[in-house]
Amino acid sequence: MSVPFNSEQPGQSGAVQPIPSDPSSGLHRLQIWETPLLRHGSSVLEAFAWEEVMCRRVGEGHLPVAHIWRHPDAFVAGLRDRRLPEAVEAMERMRRRGTAVCVRPSGGAAVPLHPGVVNVSLILPNPGRAINIHDDFREMASLIAESLTPWSTKAQTGEIEGAFCPGDYDVSVGGLKFCGIAQRRQAKAYIITAFIIVEGHGDKLAADVRKFYQDAAGDLKEGYPDVRPGTMASLQELAGVPSAAAYTASLVRTLRNRYPLAETGRVLSLDRETVRQTAEQMKLRYD
Repeated sequence: MSVPFNSEQPGQSGAVQPIPSDPSSGLHRLQIWETPLLRHGSSVLEAFAWEEVMCRRVGEGHLPVAHIWRHPDAFVAGLRDRRLPEAVEAMERMRRRGTAVCVRPSGGAAVPLHPGVVNVSLILPNPGRAINIHDDFREMASLIAESLTPWSTKAQTGEIEGAFCPGDYDVSVGGLKFCGIAQRRQAKAYIITAFIIVEGHGDKLAADVRKFYQDAAGDLKEGYPDVRPGTMASLQELAGVPSAAAYTASLVRTLRNRYPLAETGRVLSLDRETVRQTAEQMKLRYD
């Protein structure tokens, strides 16, 4: 995958609330890395493995990193999804159709990816092991909402019932979810990660996730998200955002405004073999 390997190149549950802009983060230095759109057939797990290795580096003293990436055709299942009775068979059917599939180590539930879905992760240090998950989720939601302001100022946060990958910090416009946020912790650093549906049709993505749960659940009637039509939408549908590239450019501007010493140049080189081995370990552990 096209991540930097040995390279010198650069709320409350159920309550939907307005998202205030909060530039008062104590974080001032940040490195921004935008991975080019990954190739068809490329491993989606390697994106998570790259972040896992980078998270260790941040815990060892590397600057915090904002990682922005997209995949052309992937399905990312959650840890609880993987435990459904027919999950392995359902994921294998998707693989045979050419979709890259993995189980991610962070929280959250199933999410489909295509070129119009932007993934962003903040990889942050935690030397005192005293993070406040709610503050960090609110910070991510605020970044995402502020990046939308060239087109809309109506983003809100709060769980959207019936949406896929549900959570207290769903980000929505007009009651339709376009973004979900999750977290992954290590001993000395952690990752706040989000998917943002910019292009395409939210109902189509919701139908894909609903079909996965129908296949994976077997005879179970509960214990997995009840994904319903009319709960998801893209920013193209909600606010007229023209493209994933346009939203990403706005996101980078927001990061640079929020963190005055943000850098878009060199990111620490990661050994390709280390990332590959980490991906294999994650596959054995989670998949």
